[in-house]
This record gives sequence, C-alpha cells and structure tokens, in this order.
Amino acid sequence: MSTPYQKVEDKQALTIPYNFEPRHYQLPMFQALDEGYRYLMILWSRRHGKDKACFNAVVKEMMRRKANYGYIFPTSTLARDAAWNNIDKDGFRLLDHLPPRLIKRKLDNQMFIETINGSTLKFFGSDKQISVGTNYRGLVFSEFALQNPDAYLYLRPVITENKGFIILNSTTRGKNHLFDLWNIAKNNPKTWFTQKVTWKDAGILTQEDIDLEREGGVSDEMINSEYNCEFAGLEGSYYIRYIDKMRLEGRIGRVPYDPSCRVSTAWDLGTDKSSNSNPIIFFQKVGQEIHIIDSYSNSGMGLEHYASVLQGKPYVYDTHYAPHDIRNVELGTGLSRRDVASSLGIDFEVLPTLKIGLLDGIEIVRGMFQRVWIDEEKNKDLLSSLENYRHQHDKKSNIFINYPVHDRFSHFADAYRYTMIACKHYVSGQSGLSDEDFKMLNERNRRMR
Repeated sequence: MSTPYQKVEDKQALTIPYNFEPRHYQLPMFQALDEGYRYLMILWSRRHGKDKACFNAVVKEMMRRKANYGYIFPTSTLARDAAWNNIDKDGFRLLDHLPPRLIKRKLDNQMFIETINGSTLKFFGSDKQISVGTNYRGLVFSEFALQNPDAYLYLRPVITENKGFIILNSTTRGKNHLFDLWNIAKNNPKTWFTQKVTWKDAGILTQEDIDLEREGGVSDEMINSEYNCEFAGLEGSYYIRYIDKMRLEGRIGRVPYDPSCRVSTAWDLGTDKSSNSNPIIFFQKVGQEIHIIDSYSNSGMGLEHYASVLQGKPYVYDTHYAPHDIRNVELGTGLSRRDVASSLGIDFEVLPTLKIGLLDGIEIVRGMFQRVWIDEEKNKDLLSSLENYRHQHDKKSNIFINYPVHDRFSHFADAYRYTMIACKHYVSGQSGLSDEDFKMLNERNRRMR
C-alpha cells in the first residue's frame, strides 16, 4: 500500500488514496498523520480542497486500521450536500476516492459506509444530538468555526482513549471558539499539528482572481477571512452569526413569491438623484414568517425610476415603508419626496425611526432574525451587506465602538432595519387576497407575458 504522496506509475494498481494526488501545501497534513499526530487543525483558504484532502486522509486510515470513523459537518444537510453527494469541478464524486471494490455496504439514508476490512465511516451534523457511545478512532470536523463546539468536547475523550486522531478544518469567522482552540493548539506543538495556508501560500489563485472577487462585491473583510485566514476579518459584524445560523437552518435559499399574500416594501431613500444607493426590499409576511423575496438598488435615479421598477414586478402591493426623512421638503419644489411618490402612486407609511433610534433598531433586527427567510438569488447584495455591516473600530485603543461604519454596506442594512421595524410594529399579516386583488394580479401577469 503506497503512501498518498508517492507518484504511482502503475495506473492499474490499487492505491490509497485513490485518484488523488495531494497538492504541495496538503502534504504536511498527511505526513503529520503518518508521524502519529493525534490532533490536527488546518486553516486553508476557501476553495483549496479541505474536505477532499481530509476525506482521503480518512480513507487511508480506514484501510490502515479497522475501526469506526466519523465525518462531522455543522449540519446533516451540509454533510449530504458538501460530502455525500458532492461532485467536484471535474465531475468526480468525493466518495469515489474510496474505491468501489473496497466497499462492503453503503447506506444512503444514513450516510454510512462499511469497507471490506470492517472499518466504518459515518457522515453527520453537529446540530443533532451526538452519540458518545460509538467507539471512534478518527474524526474530521469540517468548517469547525460554524460547528457546535460541544460536539468536539464530547467526542475528544473517545479519541483520547482510543489513541486516535481528530482533524479540524475551517476558514475563520471572527474570534470565536475556533480562534480560542487555534491559540491553544499553536502553543502545544508536541500535541497539535497546526497549519495556516492563505491563497498566496498555496499559489492556486492569483491576484487577478482575488481582484475579481473584490470587484464582484466581496468586501476586504470577507477576503481577509475567507482567503487570508485572518481571525479579525469579520470581527465586529453586527449580523454575521445570525446569517450563518440562517444558512445552517436552510432559511437562505429559494424563497418564492406567494401570490396569496400581498407584498410590502421598505426603502432607504438617499438624497433624490444623488450618488447614494437607494435600496428597496420586497417582503411578505406569511403566517409568523417574514419572507424576503426580492430586492433592488440603484443610484442617481429619481422616484419615477423606482415607481417604474415597482410596476414591473408581478406583485400585488400592500404598504410601502420609508424612514422619517421622506417628509423632508425640497427647496426647489416645496414638495417632500413623500408628496412626489404619492403623485406617482406610491403611498408611504412613515416609520418612527427617529423615535426608535439606530441602535435600538439594530436590536430589533437581531430579535427578528429567527422569523426571517431570504431568497438567496434575488438578494445577493442584501446578504453581502448584512454580513459586512459592522461596528466602528478604534485602532488606537483596538476596541470596537457600538456604532456602525457608514459605507456601501450601510444602505441595504438600513433598508433591512426598516423592514424589521415595519414587521414588528405595523404589518399585521395578510392571510389571503380578495377576488378583486386576484383579478388585478392575473391582469398584471397577463400584460407582462
């Protein structure tokens, strides 16, 4: 049986790992396992093959020694999507790195594999109750920053007793439990193998690739976290952990328009025809749930443009919400934007944003996340803004100030705050449409075909 980093000349020979040749920066992890390291933590840049390498390491150990092995993701759904059913860019299934002739049985509903030598491997999520009765010899925790750390604490004694191994892989997500354990591991090199690989270290991506990410709307903070593996990358974000929780719970994905419920909107209106971004969030209240089904943003456009955008959507509208400054009167016309909007058929409900205040509004947002579902495809800019909406940082004192940075992410974050204020204080929830509303909807859809 060859080691995973020997070049195999005989293509017909059965080698473990199978159809896998580690990249240069992946070799140290395999070597550390060969040298007997029992605890390994790898922080590799996004898109650098963490799970492919870790799975092949587990396969190698399974064939080396008969035992039970586990592969743990933040959720069982993610385990199925990111590993059990995963296909890489070349069309190769992750599970196919375990040669079919070595598999004795495979249970799809349990994500369980038994090999011909009696080893077992099970994929599962740390969001469920962890069975500490299984006598594991080896475990992988994938995306440990998003995991419930209790799973690691419960299962570590099993590995210690069996003199097995644990591999923790992840990108960083601020200074959370991953950060704490990383510092412990780094200070115990005899017990822990640690490795941080940035995109520059690996040489897989180029500066052009990173620049394209930035031009595509990825913030410097996100790049520092996902590609530079810096723990401070998203520290100070108001909402990142709430968004992470929504993703793990499957509340960010496809959230279609429900034609049996009216659509409300929330606006963050900058100065009319200015360079400020003017986002609109389209939402429905469906029972006790808040569905963010759509969003739109532009700059340098008048209210006529946004009225046209609303008319172009196949929605039956309920109420349009805006902050208090929509009442501001423009000197040139003597009219407020609320007056102009009304003349265009948009009647705004003015939110008490002055009374509630910015920080109290942020707390309302945090308290409402548990009820929210967001359509990912139609709200990419909104999600990016919520992830990157963050506290101001006092560099001199190295502390975060409880007041948000005002930047390109602020506009959508403000519109989302207005959405949550509206939902909490105003929207009563509509259970259905009248016959007249349905006629209006059908007629509008007919005209748009």
